Order: sequence, then C-alpha cells, then structure tokens
Amino acid sequence: MLSTGYQQAAIPVADPQAFSAVRAAIESSFSSTKVSDFLKSLERARLRIRDFEIVLGKGMLGPKAQGEYKSLGNGDQGMIREFYLAALEHVAPELRQKFFKLYAYY
Repeated sequence: MLSTGYQQAAIPVADPQAFSAVRAAIESSFSSTKVSDFLKSLERARLRIRDFEIVLGKGMLGPKAQGEYKSLGNGDQGMIREFYLAALEHVAPELRQKFFKLYAYY
C-alpha cells in the first residue's frame, strides 16, 4: 500500500545560467508589485496568459527571456513552462477575476 502522495521526480537542469535567467524573468513578472501591470499588458496585447510561447515571443517577460529560453534544451524548456503555468495559478483570486478573459479557456 502506498502511503505517500505523488511526488514529481527532480530533474537536473542542463543549463543553470539560462534557466535561472528565464525563471527570474517569470518570477519578476508575477511578483506582487508587478503582476497587475503584467496582466494589463497581456490584456492590451490581447494575449491569453496560458499561451506561454506567445507571451514569451511577444517580449512580455522581458527582452532577453526568449533568447535564453530558446537556448535551453527540451527538458529545461518543459520545466520552465511548468513553472510559468504554476506561477499564473498563484495569482491572487481578485486579480484573476479582474482579468478573467486572460484566464478563460475559450
């Protein structure tokens, strides 16, 4: 009988420097002081928040993030996408409600 819940395996990061740079750009965009402006910028650009590659490609996470992301291997890119998706789910409920269209799945 299994007594512990699911635990994701720790995968080593192949390029820690580039990975950290992209992760820092995401953390900055979702920081409590910047998240409202970040969401407003996505709204003005008519982007959906879950379209990570498009948000990244439009420079919404900073001018260097896309280049750093593209330099990562597939595994590192996957971990960055998961980190981004987890970050957007941690936005305060009142902001998520205010920017409902960004979060909609349609």
